[in-house]
Amino acid sequence: NSKIGKDTRVAHLAYIGDATVGEDVNIGCGAITINYDGTKKYPTVIKDHAFIGSNSNLIAPITIGEYAMVAAGSTVDSDVLDGDMAISRLYQTNKKGYGYRYINKEN
Repeated sequence: NSKIGKDTRVAHLAYIGDATVGEDVNIGCGAITINYDGTKKYPTVIKDHAFIGSNSNLIAPITIGEYAMVAAGSTVDSDVLDGDMAISRLYQTNKKGYGYRYINKEN
């Protein structure tokens, strides 16, 4: 149920469901339009010249404006206006020694 505009690039492992995507849009690998809430499907609109970074999640209903950007790794749940950039990430925290303890099943 998606419509993809002229000169738009959709990389591998992207899922574009129930979306209208404009012209000259770049959608990175692993980007997903999250269009289904278990009951109803919702639309995603990505306007001309937008850039969707790799491994991004767009939670519909949502509109990404013209020349708007979504930073790689972001989960976006509200509209991004024309020319704006959305960044949605948590800060990284490293837990010293936790990987070793977990893999070796230690407390």
